[in-house]
Amino acid sequence: MSAHTPYGSADFDSRQFRTAMGQFCTGVTVITTLTADDQPAGFACQSFAALSLDPPLVLFCPQKTSRTWSVIEQRGAFCVNVLSNRQQDVSANFGAPREDKFSGVVWDPSPAGLPVIRHCLTWAECTIDQVADGGDHHIVIGRAQTLGEVLQDKPLLFYRGGYLSTEHPRVTPAQAELENFLTWTGGDTWL
Repeated sequence: MSAHTPYGSADFDSRQFRTAMGQFCTGVTVITTLTADDQPAGFACQSFAALSLDPPLVLFCPQKTSRTWSVIEQRGAFCVNVLSNRQQDVSANFGAPREDKFSGVVWDPSPAGLPVIRHCLTWAECTIDQVADGGDHHIVIGRAQTLGEVLQDKPLLFYRGGYLSTEHPRVTPAQAELENFLTWTGGDTWL
């Protein structure tokens, strides 16, 4: 057996780092809240994850320079909207640096009044639990207070700087491999 050393470099810049991390496919969410005068605010976010089942925690990572983050921090609450593959226009709207990101976007108030974007796969209304330093981003941990219904559609995915479809045949790993996945529903429901 021959030794193999993978090629790599410790000399990389932020663009190279972004390209490397772009090899990881993510879902797309829109994190929403209300301003102090109850106007909707939000931003597209791919750095979102389920963190804990008990207690029910999620995390997302806004840039420290984000104007929307300061509004979310002040409100102390946010809503995570998980986008479907039919909502590329919504993602583009919230991902662009513009003033009225809700222009043309239909939404309804969550129980706490936060914006829930119509036709998203699901949503979770959360309160801020903790905020940690993450370099040029914050790491925000939120506690889910209310969960929305789950729509049967395909997710909006982001990969290598563009959107990706899940139209390919689904490949499901063996059940034993899934037991440590936080978002696995358990049992045979995945078949």
